[in-house]
Amino acid sequence: MRRRHPLPRVCLPRVWMMTDERMGDALWNALARLPRGAGVVVRHYGLPLVERRAVLARVERIARARGLVVLGAGGLVGSGGVHNGRASRGLRTAAAHDRAEIVAAVRAGVDAVFVSPVFATRSHVGARGLGVVRFGLLMRGARVPVIALGGMDARRVRRLRAMGVWGWAGIDAWVKRRR
Repeated sequence: MRRRHPLPRVCLPRVWMMTDERMGDALWNALARLPRGAGVVVRHYGLPLVERRAVLARVERIARARGLVVLGAGGLVGSGGVHNGRASRGLRTAAAHDRAEIVAAVRAGVDAVFVSPVFATRSHVGARGLGVVRFGLLMRGARVPVIALGGMDARRVRRLRAMGVWGWAGIDAWVKRRR
């Protein structure tokens, strides 16, 4: 059977956590919930660059001990590569919200694209989620692995597996207490 997507240069996790300053100290517990080999995109766009670098450094220390892949964003480069930026090593990923952004990311040579918001999410307040059908249509033309983001959790990604989604990413899914 032919692969739907070419394999990236570096091991691409199927499970991801996106960070931001809303998480506060819950970030450190959320990192502990991630499975070994998962990915973390350190964003924290609302913090000054010096503070973002400090967060990245602390995440990197935890990631080394836990076997996590770390990407930096907003001018940061993590040990595993970069999200929405340029890096000479590691993975390169990009965010996309529509077909034009997916095409631009693929042309820029990214290894994977995070498509969002699949479902309603606190990160895009008031924005309507793409839903399963529109998400599937956006995925069709992507020539790189697609990672679903926005209102995602392990249960919801099962609905997208048949479409060939590579993986999923979340924020609140990792911060919420498990019942």
